[in-house]
Amino acid sequence: MRAEFRAGERVRVRAGDPAGHTRAPRYVRGQVGRIVECQGSWELADEVAAGVAAPRVEPVYTVAFAAGDLWGEGGHEVTVDLWESYIERAERAGEDGA
Repeated sequence: MRAEFRAGERVRVRAGDPAGHTRAPRYVRGQVGRIVECQGSWELADEVAAGVAAPRVEPVYTVAFAAGDLWGEGGHEVTVDLWESYIERAERAGEDGA
């Protein structure tokens, strides 16, 4: 599968609360971050945990978030590795890019 996102792009983590295993931490759901890099393609952990016989293989991205945006304080960045189906372009999510 070809990676849809490139380094530097702003993305929003989908805010859903799936009924089962997910590797998208709750503290980044709905938050806007920046793609740092693509880590390659890997089986979707949610489907592996659910016992899907042939889990989807998706690109996994390192996404950086401002600590202040996540917790209201901190001048550093927090990075999280996220599968492609967990994220969308920030502009599509109503983000004006400001």
